Amino acid sequence: MNADPQTLFMAFGLTLFAGLSTGLGSALAFFTRQTNTRFLSMSLGFSAGVMLYVSFVEILSKAREALTPDWGVAGGAWIATAAFFGGIALIALIDKLVPGYENPHELHSIEEMDQRYETLPKNEAHDFAKLKRVGVFTALTIGIHNFPEGLATFTSALTDPALGVAIAVAIAIHNIPEGIAVSVPLYFATGSRAKAFRYSFLSGLAEPVGAVVGYALLMPFFSPTLFGVLFASVAGIMVFISLDELLPAAREFGEPHLAIYGLIAGMAVMAVSLLLFL
Repeated sequence: MNADPQTLFMAFGLTLFAGLSTGLGSALAFFTRQTNTRFLSMSLGFSAGVMLYVSFVEILSKAREALTPDWGVAGGAWIATAAFFGGIALIALIDKLVPGYENPHELHSIEEMDQRYETLPKNEAHDFAKLKRVGVFTALTIGIHNFPEGLATFTSALTDPALGVAIAVAIAIHNIPEGIAVSVPLYFATGSRAKAFRYSFLSGLAEPVGAVVGYALLMPFFSPTLFGVLFASVAGIMVFISLDELLPAAREFGEPHLAIYGLIAGMAVMAVSLLLFL
């Protein structure tokens, strides 16, 4: 995948945009007192629709096409399928290793996060050293989660800029409530809104870092087979994120039908955008 400098810059910019949208979630947590549940539900459903449609219709298909010349139709399909479920297994393992409430992929509303920390026992609420350790751990875990997402966005943008834009927007929407989940604990840990916003904002840098590290490690060994396996794995990662995080959160934050309407709208927008670039 020998991309020209302009394409590389664009792919990195999209990945940076997706990762740093955690800062927007952080700002929402500090400057609004209520979660707009209807809008958030529709947005999360929309993001899930984009990611599901593009994973099954476009990314997995491109992975099989890349594998077919070297492995044949049947062999390429088997390898793409294995890589798809391998991507699911990878992100599921990462999610499993991060415990309970500190997992930034467990999405929470502003009110819920505020209530959790305001109701801490006084002796614990004033144990700032302990809370700071929790906050730092939370920032680190979101970095671990965002690493493969950055590679997914970057790889997609290098392959197809239009596809990269769609995925970057979907992941950016997905990262906004993560910013809430990260910044509020850090605020109560440090007592500083500015510091909590800064840490939350910087934690999103794991996505562009994941893109650069993944590109540097994998591209010297690039081959059609590697591309096919990587792309199928990206599809698996995005399907897991959509089904495990986005859709459940969308249904929880608003009316269940709103999540489905958002899902269908995301699929439709993605479908039309792909047809326009044929």
